[in-house]
Amino acid sequence: MSEATQNQDPKPLSEEELSAGAATACTDPLADALAELSNLKAQNADLADQYLRAQADVQNARRRADDEVAKARKFAIEGFAESLLPVLDSLEAGLAIPNVTIEQIREGSEATLRQLKSALERNKVVEIAPPAGTKFDPHHHQAISVVPAEQEPNTVVTVLQKGYSIADRVLRPALVTVTAPK
Repeated sequence: MSEATQNQDPKPLSEEELSAGAATACTDPLADALAELSNLKAQNADLADQYLRAQADVQNARRRADDEVAKARKFAIEGFAESLLPVLDSLEAGLAIPNVTIEQIREGSEATLRQLKSALERNKVVEIAPPAGTKFDPHHHQAISVVPAEQEPNTVVTVLQKGYSIADRVLRPALVTVTAPK
């Protein structure tokens, strides 16, 4: 090589030459495939991270819901128990009095019964005591016997034991006698 060509500095490439070289490089299918593969790997890693975070969120929400249900079951009876405590206090106070008369016992029992009924009503426990002549309902009544009567067939004649329901769910059906079919 001549000394003149060695001393010449390489001429910097213009923007047109750089973009033409880049265009030539981008048309290489291997480079395109590698770039696309790299892009897809990055997207896959991002989606995998999002999936793991979503799974963790679902598990945390499920765990919180399970904890809330467990607490609700554990403490659901608390309000009902609180409303029964005055009834317990009245019964204990009545039994603690020495030398009571029958009238006092009756009066105390009636007052305690009113407290108990009030506590049940506050907690949505509803009495099922159908009047005579009411059509027999197997969802709320339990027929103990069938008797001949002057009223329509399959109607309640008498209530032997009251039933109770809570929030439209029967706790205990009313025990009734029903008229016989004619």
